[in-house]
Amino acid sequence: MSGSFSRSQRTHKPGVTATSRGVVATQHVRAAEVGAEVLAAGGDAVDAAVAVSFAIGVLEPWMSGPMGGGAMMLWRADDARAHALTYGMRSSATLDVNHYPLSGAGKASDLFPWEAVVEDRNVTGAASVAVPGTVAGISAAHGRFGRMPWAELLAPAVGLARAGLHVDWYAALVIASCARDLSRDPDAAALFLDDGQWPKGSGWTALADQRLNQGRMADTLDQLAREGEAAFYKGAIAEALVRDVTDKGGFLSMQDMRDYAPLWADPLAIPFRDATIHAVPGLTAGPTLADTLGRWQSGYDAADAATPAAFVARADGLRAAYAERLATMGDHENDRAPGCTTHFSIVDRDGNMVAMTQTLLSIFGSKVVSQSTGLMLNNGIMWFDPEPGKPNSLAPGKACLMNVCPVIGETPTRRFALGASGGRKIMPAVAQISGRLIEQGLSMQDAIEAPRIDASGGAQVVADERLAGAVTDALAARFPLAQAQRLPFPFAFACPAGVMREGGTNSGTTETMSPWGDGVAEPESTKARE
Repeated sequence: MSGSFSRSQRTHKPGVTATSRGVVATQHVRAAEVGAEVLAAGGDAVDAAVAVSFAIGVLEPWMSGPMGGGAMMLWRADDARAHALTYGMRSSATLDVNHYPLSGAGKASDLFPWEAVVEDRNVTGAASVAVPGTVAGISAAHGRFGRMPWAELLAPAVGLARAGLHVDWYAALVIASCARDLSRDPDAAALFLDDGQWPKGSGWTALADQRLNQGRMADTLDQLAREGEAAFYKGAIAEALVRDVTDKGGFLSMQDMRDYAPLWADPLAIPFRDATIHAVPGLTAGPTLADTLGRWQSGYDAADAATPAAFVARADGLRAAYAERLATMGDHENDRAPGCTTHFSIVDRDGNMVAMTQTLLSIFGSKVVSQSTGLMLNNGIMWFDPEPGKPNSLAPGKACLMNVCPVIGETPTRRFALGASGGRKIMPAVAQISGRLIEQGLSMQDAIEAPRIDASGGAQVVADERLAGAVTDALAARFPLAQAQRLPFPFAFACPAGVMREGGTNSGTTETMSPWGDGVAEPESTKARE
C-alpha cells in the first residue's frame, strides 16, 4: 500500500465524444483547447498538432519545447496510410568525449543507471545539451500536410508566453521538486525561483495568480512564427542558441543546427489479434513494442485477456522484450527518477490523426535556460552510455535512443491514435491500452482508466493497487512484486493521451490522475472548409 494516501478516494475523467467533429487530447487542457480551436478554424489534424506542440511547450516548459526532440505517427484518411516521422536529438559533431570522464562515484543521479560522470556533466548543465529536433519535425509535418499558415498556428503559443504560465499548485509542486538543480543556473533560477532559491508559487492558495515571466520565450516564438524553421536552424535564433550553450560550457555549433534533418520512414506494421498497430521504427520504443506484442500474441488467448494468467503472460512478455532492448539498444532508466516528456493525440473531422510525443528527456531537461531565447534546454546527452564499447556509448554526431512510442492502431471497426509520457513506462502503457482496445473492445476512456502493470526493467513487476487479489497473487507467485497507487504526482504507470474514431464518431481522453490533461472537442460552430 502507498503510505498515507486515501484508500477510498476515487477519481474519474469521462473524456469527450464528438460526432463529426475533431478531438484533441493533451496533457494540458489549454493546449487541447488551442488545438480544438485550430480544427474549428478549418485546420487539419497536423495544423492542430503544430499549434499544440508550441503551446504545450509554453504551458509545460519542464516537459518539452522547441529545444527537445521526439517522434510522431500520422494517419492520412485520403490514402488510408500511416506515416512515421522521427525528430530525435543528436549529439553535437563537436562533442569531446573526453569532457565526460567517469568519476568512480557509483551510478548517475538521474534517469539512467550509467556510471557517474564527473560533475554529472552528461546529466545537468550545458554540456548535457544535444542538437534539438522538435521544430524541424513539426515543420516537416506541416510542410507536407498542413493547410493553415505557420504564423497563425504559432500565434496562440506566443500569446500564452506573453501572459506567462500561471503557477498553480501543480506547477508549484513540479518547480519545487527541482528547485535545487534549477538554482545552479542563473537564467533558470530567474525564471522559476524567487530570490534565486525559493520555488515560485509557494503561497499554495487557490486564488493566487503568480505567473512565470516568459517574455523572452514569447519573443523567440514570435520570431519563429514570422521567419519559419530557418530562423531556428540557420538564422538568428540558431546563433543565439549556439552562443548561449557554448558560453555555458556545452557543445553546439551552427553546422550542427544547419545539418539537422528529421526522418520520414515507413512505419512498423505490427499485427496483433485482428488489428494492426503502426509504430515508429528505429531508435524509439517501436521495435520493443513489436517484440512485446508478438510475445503476447502467443502467450495467451484474447478471450482470456482479463484473467490473472494473462497478466502474468503480459509481465513475461514485457520483461523478455526489455531484456532484448537493454542488450541490443542500450537504454535503461532508473525507476526512481521522473521522465520529462509530453504526448498528445488528435483526430480531425475527416479522420486524419496525429500521435505526437516530444521531450526534453529529464524534467526541466538540463536545468539550464538559454538567456537569449528564454528556452529550456534539453539534456539529450544523458541518453548515451558514458562507458565506451557499449551499444549506446557516447560519441559525437550520434542519434539518441528514445523511449517514445506514439502509435496508430487499426481494428476492423475502429482506429486510434495513442501515446504517453513517462520514460521507460511509456511502451508498457501503450501496449496494455492498445491491448484493451483491441482484445476487449473497451472505449478509450475505459482502456486508459483500467489498472495496469509495469515490467520495463529489472526483476520487479509493479502492479496498480486496484489489481490486488487474484491478479497480484498470480504475479507475486512468479515475480518480485510491488504495488503502487495511481496519484497526481508522480505518475507510477505513465501518462497516456489517446483519441479514437469509430464510424463518424470521435472520442478522446488523457490519464485520469493528470490534473491538467484533458480531451477537448472541436467547437460546434466550425468554419466551413474550402
